Amino acid sequence: MTDLTGQLLIAMPGMPDPRFEHSLIYMCAHSDDGAMGLIVNKPSADVTFDNLADQLSLERAPEVKDLRIHFGGPVELGRGFVLHSPDFRSEMTTLNVDDDFAMTATLDVLENIAKGTGPNRHLIVLGYAGWGPGQLEDEIAANGWLTCDASTEIVFDTADQDKWEAALGSLGVSPLALSADGGRA
Repeated sequence: MTDLTGQLLIAMPGMPDPRFEHSLIYMCAHSDDGAMGLIVNKPSADVTFDNLADQLSLERAPEVKDLRIHFGGPVELGRGFVLHSPDFRSEMTTLNVDDDFAMTATLDVLENIAKGTGPNRHLIVLGYAGWGPGQLEDEIAANGWLTCDASTEIVFDTADQDKWEAALGSLGVSPLALSADGGRA
């Protein structure tokens, strides 16, 4: 098994689950026990940072404007995660994924973001994508996903609607060249 922690999963055309169509997923953890990732290119249509901050009674600094909240995946939609640069470390729990990315799922990171003292780069998501043992490997073998190296530019700096294509471009692949049918050489 190749460890995909810190990689990006790129949904292939023909993805049978519409929640993952054109998804780009940052892999936070991958082992023999399963995998966990966050969709990084699907903004939430109904949840805003202002709504979330009000609901959680977070005090906001005036310079903290309404931040975009993302749909992170279909598992535990009420649970929040922040994928961020490693310059922030929660006193409670921060998972350092690699040299460029960390993930925190505790309230203190949102409190710091609201005050303007959080990580320099961050993506706030609700829910996550999860796979049981061997499930992700089976989906990759069935031509459901491509993988590529994650870059902070794609995850944090590229417009959401352009991230999927940018990840493909990092592999030298044009979306027009993709097929929903897998093949064997």
